[in-house]
Amino acid sequence: MGKSTLFQALTKREVDTSNYPFATIEPNVGVVPMPDERLIQLAKISQSEKIIPAIVEFVDIAGLVKGANQGEGLGNQFLRHIREADAILEVVRAFEKSDVAHVEGILNPQRDMEIIAAELILKDLETINNHLPKIEKELKGAAKESAKKINRRLELFESLKNSLSRGQLANQCSEEEKEISQSISLLTAKPFMYIFNGGPQKTKNKEGLKNSLTLNIKEELELSALSDDERREFQTETSLDLIIKKAYEMLGLISFFTTGKKETRAWTVKRGATAKKAGAAIHSDFEEKFIKADVIFWKDLIKANGWNQARNQGLLRLEGKDYPVQDGDVMEFKI
Repeated sequence: MGKSTLFQALTKREVDTSNYPFATIEPNVGVVPMPDERLIQLAKISQSEKIIPAIVEFVDIAGLVKGANQGEGLGNQFLRHIREADAILEVVRAFEKSDVAHVEGILNPQRDMEIIAAELILKDLETINNHLPKIEKELKGAAKESAKKINRRLELFESLKNSLSRGQLANQCSEEEKEISQSISLLTAKPFMYIFNGGPQKTKNKEGLKNSLTLNIKEELELSALSDDERREFQTETSLDLIIKKAYEMLGLISFFTTGKKETRAWTVKRGATAKKAGAAIHSDFEEKFIKADVIFWKDLIKANGWNQARNQGLLRLEGKDYPVQDGDVMEFKI
């Protein structure tokens, strides 16, 4: 309850927030800039004409009810849309209000979480059951050399099936099982974030304990209408900012920067990406033509008061294509 209101607060897009089940039918899509004070500081020293932040895309999809894996409610649409997402942000109602309908009648956040987990698990079990006969058939016709690998894959599928049958999400299984679950796009292989709307809750889900926030979504919607300066008067970082940042972290993403007179910009890469891959994020030609990159941590560039001073002070590092980019690196590519 409150997912569409949260979406509206995050994206500043007007959507249907009516108080009845399945008010959302077609997905609402919004692109949200990543809050990053580092960009503002870098833009000041470079006297940049514009600032371009990293972005996170949020999709507000139809709610899920018991029986969704068999098509109840808008279950088939929900499951199709959620399969296309990289992570799941689950809004859990945690407030009592008699005039706000609850699809299950009685407020029980833990039950609601378990219903959604169960529906996703049941769909994942269906996916696994569809794959098992194919692997068994492949094993029967395999040469001796490849049979061992196929047999191990079959064992992992069976192990993953058993874990799911016990109510365990795929993202909590062993590393080998996680790899299998991601390769076949299991729903519960995705990272989860829980937003408790109205009050703090305990959860049995380990992933939920790590990635959960409590907020009043209605208040956040009101705060989102304020200007950035007005919001800073209330607090340095809003709950909405935390959600965006957590989503970014959950997806294993980091930001590196380019900065100059024309623009200061944040670029997104997967954690562990090489300088060569970072170059490709800017332009596909960079990956092929990449030679070296000048690299400096953003704080060091600020202290030096710009590229020229940083270069004169010997603070720039010349890195090759295999350099693992760090969050907060400022880079100048040489091609």
